[in-house]
Amino acid sequence: MSTNRRVLEKMSDHELEQYIQPESRFVPEAVMYAAEILKSRGRSFTEEENARINSVVSGIKNEATDIHPDYKKVANIFYLCGALGIASMIWTYEQFNTPLGWFIGTAVIAFTFALGYFAGKGNQLVRYFIIISFALGCFGLPFIPITLKTDPVLGVLNIIQILLQIWAIIVLLRIPGSKKAETSI
Repeated sequence: MSTNRRVLEKMSDHELEQYIQPESRFVPEAVMYAAEILKSRGRSFTEEENARINSVVSGIKNEATDIHPDYKKVANIFYLCGALGIASMIWTYEQFNTPLGWFIGTAVIAFTFALGYFAGKGNQLVRYFIIISFALGCFGLPFIPITLKTDPVLGVLNIIQILLQIWAIIVLLRIPGSKKAETSI
């Protein structure tokens, strides 16, 4: 859940004080914003308050830096694959003449974007989902030459998607394992 700083800036000093209290149950981001706003209004903090606020703020920074940057690269690759999937659906719209066809096409694209989303969050289990889905997709490789002959644009889009997915897998496999593996997608 995200904290809107503008909402906090409209609050009184007394209301913001509630955010920095030791028993406060507000999210760390809200505590950080409240402290920054109070400082900008001239409030000085004791060393104890500074230590407590800094420990909360350092928790936010650690969460953001725990994600390996290559997960973001993989996420962007899968977002690009999803965009190419949408382009493929648009290019071959006449083949989607049944609700089932639209459902399957939309589900595949949604799955691609979901893989990108979870990769961007640094979820380590996503590498297994990507490898398994790529392996299942390899059953369609024999149809690429046929697609290139009948519809060259669609064939090229498919080849680009395959190459991007191979690149994503290579990047994922280069990411070192973490001491604490995430358990859910």
